[in-house]
Amino acid sequence: MSIPTPFDQFRATVQPDWIDHNGHLNMGYYMVVFDFATDEFMDFVHLTRPHRKERQVTTFTLEGHITYNQEIGEGEPMRFTTQLLDFDEKRFHYIHHMYHGTKGYLAATNELMSLHVSLETRRSTHMQPEILERLDAIKSAHAALPDNPYTGRLIGLKSKATTTS
Repeated sequence: MSIPTPFDQFRATVQPDWIDHNGHLNMGYYMVVFDFATDEFMDFVHLTRPHRKERQVTTFTLEGHITYNQEIGEGEPMRFTTQLLDFDEKRFHYIHHMYHGTKGYLAATNELMSLHVSLETRRSTHMQPEILERLDAIKSAHAALPDNPYTGRLIGLKSKATTTS
């Protein structure tokens, strides 16, 4: 089984109604298109709509972090890659990279932690063995990728040392 390293499937174009008063992609729509990329990645993991419906499971996002690296404007193409970073029986950690579709620059990243959930109980539940096997294969393939500088980042200001005269 060939695993794309990283996963590189989702494409989109910046829509006119996604543009803000600064003339670039509105920050809320970054999350929208990253969510579309997540849907594509879920299918790749085999957490497809039929799988979720049959087993009455879904995923919820526990935490997410977006970096805005370079502007992208109306009508411009976007290309998304996804790297699986880690997983356990109920959660998986991954990161999307949004690139300009023709110029190739990194426009943004979206690091996420997702939780596998029972729709009946609305509580976390173990993923099926075949999903865990698939995640293991993806993680093994993605382990060959270089360390990702956009994962595990904290937000905050570095304090400046103050001096007294």
